[in-house]
Amino acid sequence: MRKWIVLGGAIALEVTATLALRAAIDNAWWAILTVVGYAGAFAALAMLMRMGASIGVVYGIWAAAGVALTAVAASVLFGEPFTFLIGLGIAIVIAGVVLVETGHPRSAEKGVSS
Repeated sequence: MRKWIVLGGAIALEVTATLALRAAIDNAWWAILTVVGYAGAFAALAMLMRMGASIGVVYGIWAAAGVALTAVAASVLFGEPFTFLIGLGIAIVIAGVVLVETGHPRSAEKGVSS
């Protein structure tokens, strides 16, 4: 359970940093949040590795969730387009992560699952 909390934090930090990067176009002060968010996300990922989580599973979930949440949030916050093809791409990325996680021989033992 603790691994899921750390992974959720890493995802939230990465999405926040990416959205702050977009906001920094209009106001450079957002760059501070970008740096802090990415540093925190990578620190959380390193913590997950020390906790024994497998990198393939963790990185796949982190990246896929980051892509999906960033696309949705950018659409809401910045009015960026969210088309059918973008949604389809997100679905394909998520399906790929599911395949990586279920195909990983030790995901039930060492992955985020434990």
